[in-house]
Amino acid sequence: MASTLVGRNRRFLRLRHVQDWQSLAYLAAFPALIIWQWLHGFSWPLYALQLFLTLGVGVIHHNHTHLRMWQGRTANRITDFYITLCQGHPSFVFWPTHCTNHHRYKHGEHDVARTYRFTGGDTNHLYGYLVHPFQAARVLYPTVFSWLVRMRRHYPGVWRYCMLQYGAWLGLWATVLAIDVQKGLLYVIIPQLHGLHWLLVTNYLQHAHADGSPESLRGQPMLNYARNFEGLVNPLLFNIGLHTAHHQHSRAHWSALTGLHWQYYRQRVTPQLNEPGLLPYMARVFIMGAIRRKYRSVPLMASSVPRRNEDTSTSFRSS
Repeated sequence: MASTLVGRNRRFLRLRHVQDWQSLAYLAAFPALIIWQWLHGFSWPLYALQLFLTLGVGVIHHNHTHLRMWQGRTANRITDFYITLCQGHPSFVFWPTHCTNHHRYKHGEHDVARTYRFTGGDTNHLYGYLVHPFQAARVLYPTVFSWLVRMRRHYPGVWRYCMLQYGAWLGLWATVLAIDVQKGLLYVIIPQLHGLHWLLVTNYLQHAHADGSPESLRGQPMLNYARNFEGLVNPLLFNIGLHTAHHQHSRAHWSALTGLHWQYYRQRVTPQLNEPGLLPYMARVFIMGAIRRKYRSVPLMASSVPRRNEDTSTSFRSS
């Protein structure tokens, strides 16, 4: 009996991959920075680090949804709620919006948040980058709500679990605002909204002007539905830039994407979709591209003009 309990406890605390100690370090550092500044006062260096960690929390959320971090179910559920509190939004939303939508359709015509869906068609410029989070939220939230309706009807336990996450998130915001409105906004809510912005806008960075046509999605001979970013973004943010390999192996641990990208997928993507770095790309396309045409990216889809009223549609094909 005692040995069984010890075995269960070891499994409960056992990571699937040792590289996720980096994830745990980010998850521990984020609230520590909030508490330190709340007690000792605002610090620009610490606040900048905190804003960066909001990106890390979003990527950890993404990775944990695709491949659970722990071997034990209880530890994974605790992590769900912990990520919810760090991110300022229920962690379950990645399943209906990302896994059963984006990963199923891969920027294709049925992907509800495909970047070429909205007014203006297939854009890749600063204005499109800035408005995409609002456009995406407008079509993704109906997807979440319709999924929750189905869960309540067919899987009430799942629905209750999701509602508990909403309660944890809203309870956190209510608590910090009740203690101190100014500190609650500055140290908790604004950084979390910053992280949610990047969570939504990443879709634009990775797919704007990529090819969502059926030929590209079949991958013969090319896989041009996603853009890859190499460089420092990957060791800092869990290989989030290696997007083609991730789409092709959504259950692979993030630490395996480096080998997959360089060995199998980099050569199957048109060179203009393999970028040497994220920040240089953004500076070139969004800033310099606004001044001179030669710095702008070129759309790969033959036709990507949205159909009439499509940008306000909330239809979603159930998985």
